[in-house]
Parts: sequence; C-alpha cells; structure tokens
Amino acid sequence: MFKITTLFWDIGGVVLTNGWDRGSRREAATVFHLDWEEFQDRHELTFPAFDSGHITLDEYLDRTLFYRTRTFTREEFTAFMFAQSKEFPQSRAILKQVAQSGRYFIGAINNEPLELNQYRIEAFDLRRDFLCSSARVTCALGSRKS
Repeated sequence: MFKITTLFWDIGGVVLTNGWDRGSRREAATVFHLDWEEFQDRHELTFPAFDSGHITLDEYLDRTLFYRTRTFTREEFTAFMFAQSKEFPQSRAILKQVAQSGRYFIGAINNEPLELNQYRIEAFDLRRDFLCSSARVTCALGSRKS
C-alpha cells in the first residue's frame, strides 16, 4: 500500500469561481455596453496567448477592447475582471483543514492567466494553503493545461 503525500487542487470552479469565464465576459459586455459577438470573437482569438503567458493582461485588453476608444478605462475594466472571482466557502474550509493538517504537499493546478492568478492568490490569501501554483509554471513555459 502506498502513502498519499501530495494533493493537487484546481482553483477555478473548486476553491474560487472561474476567473474569466463566458458568464463573466457576458456580464462585462452588459455592464460596459460591448458588442458581445465582437468581444467574444476577439477573446477567442486572443485568450490562448494570454492564458499561456505569451501576452500580458495589457496586451489582452489592447487586442480585445482598447484597439479603439472606449467610455471606460483599462483600470475600470481590470477591476471588473478581478471582481468576478469569488470564494466557495465550503471548499475553502476543507482546503484549510487539509492544509493545516500538515500531512500533504498541496499544489494548485489551474488554467488561468498569470496576472489573474497572482491577483487571486493575493486577494484570497491562497499562499496559506497552496505551496505552488501551476499558472506560474505554465505561463513561464508558454503552455496550457489540457
């Protein structure tokens, strides 16, 4: 029999809501009065490069929104993007309990752009539970989890 020493958790959809999913983007289109089809098309063309660390958040925003004048600022839109992240209290409580046991190396395996991952780690104090996050590795390598 073997002993389990390492646990991997997904952040989006498990510990927190998905960071920048279709529902969040549709809400952004409503709030910021965007043409949904145009925004979604530009997102689909740009997101793989953003998600894998080939482009930054600013480059993503340039390609999807700020290629023309808008009635809102980059900072307002970024704040909206980040505000879509919410914690799942029950999952977080289980994660906290497992982390505090000290019995496991706990890592996060997730697909999310580096800037979003950094925000979520800081805003939700994920460092207290996770010893590493795959987003830093996948963005550094320029790859995505499949």
